[in-house]
Order: sequence, then structure tokens, then C-alpha cells
Amino acid sequence: MDVFVVLAVFLAASVEFVEAFTIVLAASTVRGWRSPIYGTLVALVVLAALVAAFGYAIVALFPLGAFRALVGVILLLFGLKWLRKAVLRATGHKALHDESAIYARHVESLKGAGPSADTMAFATSFNGVLLEGIEVIFIVLTLGGNAGALPSAILGAAIAFVVVVGAGIALRAPLSRMPENTLKWIVGVMLTAFGTFWAGEGIGIHWWQQDVSVIVLIALYALLGYVLQRWLQPGSPRSAAKEV
Repeated sequence: MDVFVVLAVFLAASVEFVEAFTIVLAASTVRGWRSPIYGTLVALVVLAALVAAFGYAIVALFPLGAFRALVGVILLLFGLKWLRKAVLRATGHKALHDESAIYARHVESLKGAGPSADTMAFATSFNGVLLEGIEVIFIVLTLGGNAGALPSAILGAAIAFVVVVGAGIALRAPLSRMPENTLKWIVGVMLTAFGTFWAGEGIGIHWWQQDVSVIVLIALYALLGYVLQRWLQPGSPRSAAKEV
């Protein structure tokens, strides 16, 4: 079992599952559970069909080196995007992702839907679960497939699903207390580190001590994120310069 892959997928999938659960919960609050559950189930069927039709078989279309380089670049860009947003939110330059506000917005939109509310509840749940599910599948296949640790990636996603859905059902409320921005900061660091490592391997770089280099990259990107966060913090020289 690859512990790093399990942890990275668990954290990334947790964020996606929280967002999907918030949407389904909002729909169920207004119209009951039936339409949102149907929408969720149909989305899961579509996701299963996508995995069955394409899924891991796409790896066979690329030579290993080219696949690692491609996935590495994608993960690098994906991770940097998450890290950038997390740093901006932590420093007040971007609004925090508020699950309670998202929940309230979905509830309000469904309340004004009138007779079509059941259809909207179905569509809202379907779209939310489908979009977040596609991101989870992408993370599982890229991280697990590229590291040769697909079972570890699936395990990480499964644990995240059980934890998030279990907590959501027990609380019956948006998981707004979950430190989502902190999770995105950590996931951004880890995805960026994995992306750098695999992109380097794909173009022929021989990393020092092989997989140990991933730990070094994680530490370096975490330090970079911390420095940027301090640099953009209100009252810092950078912020003072912008205010002037």
C-alpha cells in the first residue's frame, strides 16, 4: 500500500465529496430526499459507465514515459491552481469557500422553482454529483495509475466517501466546519509535488533517491506556499505596497 497516494487521494476526494454532499443536502431540504437521491443514483450510474467505457484503459494508449509526463503536467497545473486559490483565500485576497452559503443559495433557488422544483432538485443533485465525481475519478486514475498504486488510490477515495457521507448523514447539515481551505492548501502542495516528480520522470530526469524526492518536493512546495502566504498577508511589505 502506498501511504502517500492514499493520503493525497483521501484529502482531494474529501473536498469533492463535501461539495457534492452540500448540493444534494440542499436539494433534499426543499423537496425531500426522493428526487435528489434519484439524481445522485443516476449520476453514479453515468460515472460507472464512464469508468467502464474509458477508465484505466486509457493508460494503454500512451507509452509509460509519455503518460507520466502528460499526467505530471496536468497534476502540476491542477495542484498549482488549488494552492494558488488556497493562499489567496487564506490571505483575504479571495473569498473563502463557504459551504453554508452555497447550501443556502441552492435552497433559495429551489424554493422559487414552483411546480418544477422536483425536476430541478433531480437535475441539481445529478449535475453536482456528476461533476464532483468526474474530478474524483480523474484524481484516482492519475495518481493511482501513474504511481502503480491504483488500489491505494481507490482505498483513499473510498475512505473519504465513507467519512464525508457518514458525517453528513449524522449531522444532517452542511459540513461547513470542515477546514476546506486548509485541505485544499495541503492537496495543492501534494498534487504539485507529485506532478513535478512524474513530469520529471517522463522527460528522463533521474530523481535523487527516487520516491524520497517526493517528500523533498512536498516540503519545498509547502515552504513556497507558506512564504507566499506570509508575503500576501495583510500588513506585509507586498500588501503595503499594493495599498500605496
